[in-house]
Amino acid sequence: MTSSVYRRSFSQKEVAQHCTKDSCWVLLGNRVYDVTGFLRKHPGGTALILSRSATDISEEMDGPPHRHSENARRWMEQYYIGDMDRTSACEKQRLRKRRKSTENTEEEEEEQQPSDVSRCSTVDPETDLVDWQKPLAWQVGHLGEKYDAWVHQPVDRPLRFFQNSLMEATTKTSWYMVPLVWIPLVLYLSWYSYTTLAQENTRLFLTTEHSVMVHSYCFPVIFLLGMLFWTLMEYCIHRFLFHMRPPAHNYYLITLHFLLHGQHHKSPYDGSRLVFPPGLASPVIGGFYVFFGKMFPEGLGLSLFVGGLFGYVIYDLIHYYLHYGSPQKGSYLYKLKAYHVKHHFEHQRAGFGITTTLWDHPFNTLIPEEHTEEVTQHSSPPSWFHFLFRLQ
Repeated sequence: MTSSVYRRSFSQKEVAQHCTKDSCWVLLGNRVYDVTGFLRKHPGGTALILSRSATDISEEMDGPPHRHSENARRWMEQYYIGDMDRTSACEKQRLRKRRKSTENTEEEEEEQQPSDVSRCSTVDPETDLVDWQKPLAWQVGHLGEKYDAWVHQPVDRPLRFFQNSLMEATTKTSWYMVPLVWIPLVLYLSWYSYTTLAQENTRLFLTTEHSVMVHSYCFPVIFLLGMLFWTLMEYCIHRFLFHMRPPAHNYYLITLHFLLHGQHHKSPYDGSRLVFPPGLASPVIGGFYVFFGKMFPEGLGLSLFVGGLFGYVIYDLIHYYLHYGSPQKGSYLYKLKAYHVKHHFEHQRAGFGITTTLWDHPFNTLIPEEHTEEVTQHSSPPSWFHFLFRLQ
């Protein structure tokens, strides 16, 4: 979380020495922050912070192009390690006044105090409503009406759910387990679906008397329709299940919500819980398999299902990348990452699309754009089906 350096006073020379990937410090007024561990997680990319290392980033926090949210400011306080000593602070203040005077602007005469910079209270593990030394699963239900606010104030620390090591292990997984488990099944079911359709005996009945033959060359289109169906399921599950508001008096629903998704908003960079463990995902995937098998003829239903399963794999991998990847500036994933970070830190009741914003449009949950000079860096990204359907 924060650096092991004890909170103390630093000279300007000491701060200036920390401007590399291995040790990156920044200033907010006279307060010093060690953001080395945050470099990879920053939605604007590592280079953006490194280019401002050892400098005061107060103006960047206030924007433009992006005014950081209260949660982002609270998050920043986790990296606070100390203050500039009085001599360096006064010198820094004089330099700031000198720069302002050359621009014919007024400068306040008194020295800026730390409280002027910190817009949010420091995250204090000792007073954060829960005992961080104990498993959280049985604590969060007692938060009651305080739960919703607490779970949407993110922290940069791993979480422990259960005391039992085996139970705890079932809640964690590495990202590569998702393709390792599901891609072989996708390949097998794709081959099986195609060969089933190639037998030319799969018919879709429009009425009791009229039907159409589903040919094998339709498989790619059906597969893509399955992927499109998944994006709708992704949106609905995220919005209506993961972001349900459990009643403040219901201990069990609060606990369930926390285990399903609340924990991800509390600790969005807990790398062991950014994808679904295959064991926990299996019953849900099995349910979709049964659903498509009952609703459609075998070849057609299986083709839709395997397309949806592939869509799910893409979703989990993209979600992991949005938290830990460093996409190229201006790319689709760069914009998508900025969009998803806004969902975590500022707009928790909007922006429910992960791999695409397609369904945020018709359901009116699109995160509003910031109308600034650089809005293109933070505007909502296009759908990954845009080239097919031209819906955006």
